Amino acid sequence: MPVVSPSISPSVISLAPEFTAISIAVTAAPVIDESVGRRRLTQAVSTVLDGQPTWALEHFAQWSEVFRAFGAKPKRTPCSAEALHKRVMREGEMASIDPIVDLYNAVSLSFAVPVGGENLNAYQGSPRLLRATGSEPFDTVQSGNDVIEYPEPGEVIWADDRGVTCRRWNWRQGSRTRLSVEDQQMWFILESLPAMPFDALQSAAKMLTDGLDEMMPGCHYQLSTLNAASVS
Repeated sequence: MPVVSPSISPSVISLAPEFTAISIAVTAAPVIDESVGRRRLTQAVSTVLDGQPTWALEHFAQWSEVFRAFGAKPKRTPCSAEALHKRVMREGEMASIDPIVDLYNAVSLSFAVPVGGENLNAYQGSPRLLRATGSEPFDTVQSGNDVIEYPEPGEVIWADDRGVTCRRWNWRQGSRTRLSVEDQQMWFILESLPAMPFDALQSAAKMLTDGLDEMMPGCHYQLSTLNAASVS
């Protein structure tokens, strides 16, 4: 099993004292059924169109408030879960991307929770949730070209020893650590605020691990909870 020890900066907890997340480190196994993610994604789209879960809009509103607290503009750069939700409400569907990505997008839609999926082998050091100095490099793509950006000072970021892995808390993932079904060491992070009940966060994590078990029987995973007690 990969050893993953994500940490949260006190400066982030001060923005959202009741922030709670579940971290899931995974060692993959041979993929038996690639269609699992797509099937779960189709079901998740129906869940959203049916107006579920009931806490979705309140949860998105709390994320918007937290984003504004560190200077982001949530109407332009919403949390990842709200961005997916808006796309489904606008288009009535969600395109398939990759079996693993489809699975964690399905979890995000079903539970209105931001979910990140990362290729752990691309990491240098442990994941850290902190406020940026503005000097941390972030590799991304613009107009089809690879570019390096830098976060705004004070912006909440996930980072490792090389730089930013996700900007604006959970808004945009970098290219370097992007996950696909071929990767062998995976890391997922499910992030919640108080509008989402903790038992729903646990159910979201179970939906993800159940999907992994169905897709790649024999995979191994380890779960841990992050909250104010995880500050470092």
